Amino acid sequence: MAILVVGSVALDSLETPFGRIEATVGGSAVHFAAAASLFAPVQIVAVTGDDYPSEKLAFLEDRGVDLSGVETQPGESFHWSGRYSHDLSSPETLETRLGVFADFHPRIPPEFRSPDMLFLGNIDPCLQIEVLDQVSSARLVACDTMNYWIEGSRTKLMELLGRVDILMANDSEIRQLAGEMNLVAASRWVQSQGPTHVVVKKGEHGAILFHEEEIFFVPGYPLEDLNDPTGAGDSFAGGFLGSLHGAVDLSGAALRRASVLGSALGSFAVEDFGVQRLARLSQEEVAHRVRELWGMTQFDIH
Repeated sequence: MAILVVGSVALDSLETPFGRIEATVGGSAVHFAAAASLFAPVQIVAVTGDDYPSEKLAFLEDRGVDLSGVETQPGESFHWSGRYSHDLSSPETLETRLGVFADFHPRIPPEFRSPDMLFLGNIDPCLQIEVLDQVSSARLVACDTMNYWIEGSRTKLMELLGRVDILMANDSEIRQLAGEMNLVAASRWVQSQGPTHVVVKKGEHGAILFHEEEIFFVPGYPLEDLNDPTGAGDSFAGGFLGSLHGAVDLSGAALRRASVLGSALGSFAVEDFGVQRLARLSQEEVAHRVRELWGMTQFDIH
């Protein structure tokens, strides 16, 4: 059984203090699949225009990712253009052209409807619910969201939360959703709305996992080479769910390990533009970075 991801397959044009790239392959589904496919079979449902350079997704197919759920429609692909300042914390959007993504309604192929796990990328909550209505079973359902949907589609987002197991969002989004400045209180409120687990993404500072009554913090890996933070959160999600594929149970120990794998994959993603670093990443490199994270966080309390 595979991990199903439903999200965007886009073209990104990026400018950071460290360089610039035009129309590189990106989108939530691509970054997620690039990370998760290191550990598990992945299926993608998305839409592209007939201008999309599909050959640049060959590395995903080489890893066994099933792209048969990616529809090609006449017209322009989703294209996002942005600029990052030196802190790399949040981009300035220069241009967004939705193209065929504007009319996207996910159609889940029959053979994709019973995945092991499901990741709902950062798309309209109405579309995320459409996906859930088509999927007959999934051992674990995780979703992402953003401030735009929290403000404009709150009713549907709250409906969605009642049907997922994990919400992954950054700290400001969790606070906005809960209407609570204290991050612990905000995350506990989100849990009370349905998700058993909440993952609070904190960028270069790592992530916090709220699992039932437990709290686990994983730091961000300290990097010397950092070029492009786009897609780091989706790469985290890919590492997180990918590491859980095949797990006998979803215990606290498994989820803590998944958080560490997520942090490692997110750190690799930002080392190069787009998915270029993830495309050439090996399992051995991931294992080495996980060991380094382990070594950085061990201490003696006696």
